[in-house]
Amino acid sequence: MRTSTRIAGALTGLTLALGGAVLAAPAARADIPACTRMAEMAGATDSASVAAACSRGVSGDLQNCVAGLTGAGVADGAANGACRAAAHEPR
Repeated sequence: MRTSTRIAGALTGLTLALGGAVLAAPAARADIPACTRMAEMAGATDSASVAAACSRGVSGDLQNCVAGLTGAGVADGAANGACRAAAHEPR
């Protein structure tokens, strides 16, 4: 077998192995605690509404997340930031 064929085969195998590892990696978890902390610091009054709104932020529904947080007493800018935090992996 030629050296170039061996190298191509090895690179293909390596690519498939690494690609499989990426696909098998666990999905990033959202950061609901960060969202709720930010909302509470911004003046949220109803923790149940905050938790529900942050859960909507996790699924990427930022509009309803912000609406839920503003309904719970959080200012628009802070609600937007908290909902964006909900959608990101915890640090």
